[in-house]
Amino acid sequence: MAKFMGGDFLLPDKSSRRLFHDYAEGMPIIDYHCHLPPADIASDARFSSIAQAWLGGDHYKWRAMRANGVSEADITGHPADKRTFLAWARTVPALVGNPLYHWTHLELRRYFGIEEILDARSAERIWERCNERIAGPDFGARALLRTMKVEAVCTTDDPADSLEHHAAYAAYRDGSRADGSRADGSRADGEPAMLPAFRSDKALAVESLAAWRDYLPRLGAAAGLEIASFAGLVEALERRHAFFHGLGCRLSDHALVQAPGRPVPDGRAEQLFSRALSGLPRSGALPPDEAEELKTALLLAVGRMDARRGWTMQLHLAAMRNLNSRMFAALGPDTGYDSANDGVRAAPLAAFLDALERDGLLPKTILYSLNPGDYDVMASVMGCFQDGSVAGKMQLGSSWWFNDHIDGMELQLKCLANLGLLSRFVGMLTDSRSFLSFPRHEYFRRVLCALVGGWIERGEAPADFEALGSMIQDVSYRNASRYFGLPT
Repeated sequence: MAKFMGGDFLLPDKSSRRLFHDYAEGMPIIDYHCHLPPADIASDARFSSIAQAWLGGDHYKWRAMRANGVSEADITGHPADKRTFLAWARTVPALVGNPLYHWTHLELRRYFGIEEILDARSAERIWERCNERIAGPDFGARALLRTMKVEAVCTTDDPADSLEHHAAYAAYRDGSRADGSRADGSRADGEPAMLPAFRSDKALAVESLAAWRDYLPRLGAAAGLEIASFAGLVEALERRHAFFHGLGCRLSDHALVQAPGRPVPDGRAEQLFSRALSGLPRSGALPPDEAEELKTALLLAVGRMDARRGWTMQLHLAAMRNLNSRMFAALGPDTGYDSANDGVRAAPLAAFLDALERDGLLPKTILYSLNPGDYDVMASVMGCFQDGSVAGKMQLGSSWWFNDHIDGMELQLKCLANLGLLSRFVGMLTDSRSFLSFPRHEYFRRVLCALVGGWIERGEAPADFEALGSMIQDVSYRNASRYFGLPT
C-alpha cells in the first residue's frame, strides 16, 4: 500500500519517477492565463487568515460546498472566515476522487508544510497552524509566487483598464540596482513578472446590446476618442492594444460560446455597427446571424492586431455562463454557476481561422474547449493551419476548468500526441484567482511524467531519458518561455 500523496504520488513506475524527479520537479512556472488581482501582486498583499487566502474567491470550492449541503450563508454570505474554513473542512472528506481533494492537500503541504489530512477533526489544528504561518513575514502575495518558482503570470485585463498596477509593479522591478537592491533597502531580484493579457470580451459582446452600448464610452475614454463607427471601435481597440504591448502584454484572451465564423466586408460591418449602436431600441437585440457577423468582424480585427505585434490569441470555447439566474442576480458572475456547452462547431472555427490565414495575419493561436469531446475536432482543425513559421504555432489548449483532473489531462495530452506534437505543447495554466493554486502545475507535471513514463515501460517509447526528460522540461516550462516571448 502506497503512502497517501507520498513523494511518488501519481508516478506508478520507475520511468515516470525518474522523469519527474530528475527533470520536471524543479522547473520554473510560467502561468500564462490566470485571474489573480494585479493590485494584490503590485502591493504584495497580505492575508488575514487561511480562509481569506484559500476560500475568498475560489468558486471551485464553493461549488463543492454547495453540493455537500453547506448553506450559502457560510460560503458567500459573509467575507471568508473561520466558519467558511470549517465548512470546507467538513466538505473535504466527501471529495475523495475529485481533484480538489488532491489540490487541497498539495496546497497544505507546499505552502504550510502540513501533511495532516484536513477534516472536521483536524480543522482546528490546521486553522491555527496555517494562520501562524500567514502571520509570518514571508507570506505576502509575491512570496507565495516565489515559493512555487513562478517566473511570470499573465493576468486578465479589459482594454479599458488603466493597468496602473502593472505599470507600478513594472517600475518597481525595473528600478533595482545592479546587485538587486533598491534605494529603500528592499530587493527586486527574483520577483515574478506580472504582465497583462488583452481580454476584449465586453467590446465584442454585441449579443447583449445594452451592456455593450454602456461599455463603448468607457473604452473610448481610455483610448482618447469617441466611438461612433465600426472603424472607430477598431481604432480604439488598436490604441489600447498598443498600450498593453508597451506594458509587456503578449497575449489576447477571448471567452466565446462558439468561434464566430461569418466574415463580412467592412461596409457590412459598418452597417451592422450602426444598427447595433442606434438603430434598435435599447432593449432590442440584433438577429443572431447579424450579431455573429459583427462579432466575427471585431474578433478578426483583434486577431490581425495580435499577428502584427507577434502576440498569441487564446480562444476559450464551449462555456455556458451564469445558468442559475436567481444566484446570478444575487452574486453576479464567476461564482460557480457555469458549465460546459454541447461542443464546438468546427466549420465556423475553420472559417474564422481561414479568414486570418488568407490575409497572412493568423497569429499564434491556442484553442481551448470546456467540452473534452471537442479535443479531436479542434486538433484536426488546427493541424490545417500550422505553417512552419513557429514550432507549435497552433496549440490545443490545456485541459481547462472542469477538465483539469487526471482523466482530463491525460485525454488532452493523448489527443495532442495522437494528432499533433506533444513535444511542442506550452503546458499547464491555473486559470485561478487564488495565490495558493500553483501546485496544480506540479499535479500536471506528475500526470505528464506518468503518461510518458508508461510509454517507456511498455516499450512504446525508447528509454532515452536525456531526450524525453528534455521534452518534459520543454512542456513544463521552456516551450512557454520560447512561444510567448514574454518580456520577463
